[in-house]
Amino acid sequence: ELMAFRAKALEIGYPSLATGVLIGWELLQRKAHIFIRFMADHYRPDSRPNHVYVINYKTSTGSWEPLFDKKSKPLYPQLMAELDAMKALRPTGGLMLRRDSSSLPWSGKGEMLTQVERISKKIILAAGLRPELTFTSFGRHGGATESKSSGLTELQLMEKGQWSSTAAMGNYLHDDDEGKQEAQIKRIKRRAKSAKQEARK
Repeated sequence: ELMAFRAKALEIGYPSLATGVLIGWELLQRKAHIFIRFMADHYRPDSRPNHVYVINYKTSTGSWEPLFDKKSKPLYPQLMAELDAMKALRPTGGLMLRRDSSSLPWSGKGEMLTQVERISKKIILAAGLRPELTFTSFGRHGGATESKSSGLTELQLMEKGQWSSTAAMGNYLHDDDEGKQEAQIKRIKRRAKSAKQEARK
């Protein structure tokens, strides 16, 4: 379903939504983070060229996620290719994801993301997907489901998705790259296994 949504979004001229849904899936980001808070300098800034800053919109905190494993192999090859290309179009910085036709912000009055939902619904229907699906079905929720079935521990999942009050979890969550790299590698391995199983069918 994720691939069908992305393919249709690209086909009808909404690459930013195709990339946005992949951010949600890979980084378990909420819609508001992706379209309202994700700035060009949050992705591979000069001071941290191997990281992306993942914001927790609800708590106004965030963490730097590693983009490469210990052998310098990309952890998010497809997403990074798309974000690298997008960042090249943002020489002055600012919002990373903007409307495809006008470069205006996706958010409207009061930071509402009505247009994201409206166009996403259009893409879902055009792709022949279930009409009850939404942008978040593929993004954060879909990515979280995949993460859980990939064998991430509850702690890894909570850290990756930032599902914790920082006060309560502060004693348990350590902001180290190793745990985050391991979590993404588990997901990559599961995808490869699934692809092999599909190829055998």
